[in-house]
Amino acid sequence: MISPFNSPLETGIRTLAILTAVFPRSLDLQHLVYFDYLVLHSGDVEGPDSLHAPLPLRLGELSVRRGLIERGIFLMMSRQLVERLVSSSDGFQYIASESASAFLSMMNSRYILKLKERAEWVAETFGESTLEELQALERHFFREWSTQFHSVDRAGGQGK
Repeated sequence: MISPFNSPLETGIRTLAILTAVFPRSLDLQHLVYFDYLVLHSGDVEGPDSLHAPLPLRLGELSVRRGLIERGIFLMMSRQLVERLVSSSDGFQYIASESASAFLSMMNSRYILKLKERAEWVAETFGESTLEELQALERHFFREWSTQFHSVDRAGGQGK
């Protein structure tokens, strides 16, 4: 049996929520990777409570998330919920299709409702951010995380 967690289905639904929240804008894959992290870990940036637990190594998710999100996008494209746009200046961009919002509105679990709220919050808070601004935010996360890691390491007596 295949688990739905960390699968193209799960990341595809999150991507769909993000693209619906920013509609009619389109996003490239790298923006989607950052926005996906921010949707899951909104508490890291003083937003609403995070959807997922604040695991110590969560920043590492950014490096593995790209392939998962890409597979999720392709799944949503195969169901005509996401469209890929191609431009010579911006490369590939992704946009929610006209049926994406209606599809998402049929889902009403507590998790999905919170997911949609977080996606709206990310769209409002970071929707106009450039990749450079999002990368700076990632560097800030890394510095903060590594400081916490070193503090725990020293407190445990296992430091260098």
